[in-house]
Amino acid sequence: MERELDIYLFHRGEHREAYNYMGAHCTKKSVIFRVWAPHAKSVAVVGDFNNWDGSNHMMNKINAEGIWELEIPKLKKMEKYKYRVEDSNGNVIMKADPYAFYSEVRPNTASIVYDVPKFKWADKRWLNKRTTGLNKPINIYEVHLGSWKRGIHGEWLNYRDSAMMLCEYLKEMAAAEKFGVEPPEKKKTIVVDYGGPNVAKPLHVGHLRSAVIGESIKRINRYKGHRVIGDVHLGDWGLQMGLIITELKARKPELPYFDESFTGEYPQEAPFTVSELEEIYPTASGKSKEDPAYKEAALEATLRLQSGDRGYRALWKHIIAVSVADLKKNYSNLDVEFDLWKGESDADPLIPGLVNRLKESGLAYESQGALVVDVKEDTDTKEMPPCIILKSDGAALYATTDLATIVDRMENLHADSLIYLADKRQEMHFVQVFRVAKKAGLVTPETELKYVGFGTMNGKDGKPFKTREGGVMRLEYLIRDIDEEMYRKVSESRHDLSEEEARKIAKIIGLSAIKYGDLSNQASKDYIFDIDRFTSFEGDTGPYILYTIVRIKSILAKYQEQGKSLENLCLEEAQGASEKDLMRQLCSFNAMMDSACEETAPHKICAYIYDLANAFNKFYHETKILAEEDQKKQAGWIALLKLTKEVLETCIDVLGFSAPDRM
Repeated sequence: MERELDIYLFHRGEHREAYNYMGAHCTKKSVIFRVWAPHAKSVAVVGDFNNWDGSNHMMNKINAEGIWELEIPKLKKMEKYKYRVEDSNGNVIMKADPYAFYSEVRPNTASIVYDVPKFKWADKRWLNKRTTGLNKPINIYEVHLGSWKRGIHGEWLNYRDSAMMLCEYLKEMAAAEKFGVEPPEKKKTIVVDYGGPNVAKPLHVGHLRSAVIGESIKRINRYKGHRVIGDVHLGDWGLQMGLIITELKARKPELPYFDESFTGEYPQEAPFTVSELEEIYPTASGKSKEDPAYKEAALEATLRLQSGDRGYRALWKHIIAVSVADLKKNYSNLDVEFDLWKGESDADPLIPGLVNRLKESGLAYESQGALVVDVKEDTDTKEMPPCIILKSDGAALYATTDLATIVDRMENLHADSLIYLADKRQEMHFVQVFRVAKKAGLVTPETELKYVGFGTMNGKDGKPFKTREGGVMRLEYLIRDIDEEMYRKVSESRHDLSEEEARKIAKIIGLSAIKYGDLSNQASKDYIFDIDRFTSFEGDTGPYILYTIVRIKSILAKYQEQGKSLENLCLEEAQGASEKDLMRQLCSFNAMMDSACEETAPHKICAYIYDLANAFNKFYHETKILAEEDQKKQAGWIALLKLTKEVLETCIDVLGFSAPDRM
């Protein structure tokens, strides 16, 4: 099985045509040295790896393109040579030992030895990723080494050669499906559990992060080629349902749902609107805290519902239907879609079997009347209490429901990976649930259980985001405020737009402001939600990214207005520094997307498109694209712009927003 090959461009200032590229790749069992030296007659590795004999080891030429390889078993104390090098986006570009190996290339009969002495990394830049005869692509990085042992000062690899490589790779990238992003070796079924709203309650700003991050993680994994199922996992069971039923009975006791002698068909239309429902729950919750008898009635209503009372079940279905319809509308405004609208109620029938399974396996035992499972491990550095499965009164908890849901997802969805989005303060809960699932065999040893804990969305005061009055802001009001701000800015800058079109554009830009503002931060970190900054067309913002895409669209449209076609364009080698830098940024798309998928890290995509937008705008300001008289050169630039636009549009799509045609 071929491995992915990492190649590093080491240029030392002389003999650059004879010695080209060298790299190393560490595995658990060996170190693999590879070089690309198409003109070499022989290649040898000379090293000082502790107990290695230090003699020359001749490399084998493994394909016609000039790739040479030598695999050496990992030796004692090899760990001390491990280190990590990352590019500007945090992608790992090397895990090897630059201090302990030397390379010898013999381009002709003369023996010329080039050694790689100890050095410090001066700079790292992604250069290229090109396809060879190997089954895997080659990742090529450009590395400036600084001064050499022999006093030869390093410099960048010949620009003419690297420009050619960049151009050739981008041609392949433009022609390939998904720009050459490789499908996974094994296609997984991944369930992403995100959203998590409670029915009968309006969405508020606290629901934003789970929805936005989860939607992006779902889209990233789908783009990579996995089967991904998004599940909202509603809070639709428990005391809150009993509270709503109790308050409805107090207000409308004449409804047939409360008549135990009623045997007919219940009304198809709900006896309340979503606005009434949203008012009923907080009223009932407040009463239960002040009136013990009211709370007792709510508990009794909850028990009757869960025991299958016909009238209460019919009323509960109305609550779910009205709530879900409103939730779908609000999530649609965020361009968030779920494949499954399951809730805690779907897991409830599985709880008795789960409890029996835990008891029969000997994992569950009674402690102070409750049923618990020990999850503490020897490696824990902080206290890890047992996971409570049932309370002393026999009631299930969130952990019970989550475990039953895992059973459902494994048996019916055949999940290979389960990803959960929740506030980072719930970390212990998920550690407990995952450990129980593994100990009880609810998942296979290969099943991936991943918890993505997110930080808090704060206001400018550094405290959780609130309304001016100090209350929790409804999510639809936040979206409305952002859209109004964007409408104001669009109207001020574009007097030629109708109000309808201006509002449509403002809505698209507003969504980019919200989502990019959130996703550009690492999920686990708290961040400041600054409306003024997020809606700016300058800086690291969603509107800036969209402005860049619209600028490219405008140039392409004007090019077509000159009677020229966007079809069959051919990229040309970069002539200037800004053009080459733009090409470099495009070339790192595949590695970035792989990293974002593997690490469930949408912020890496944001960082990438911000760098790409900056690279394009620098090139744009330095180049008179439409005024260029050399038709071949102009067509090459247009091809580069077209590819840039397509990559940017792909990235914002997996982030969960789109770009207008003009703004």
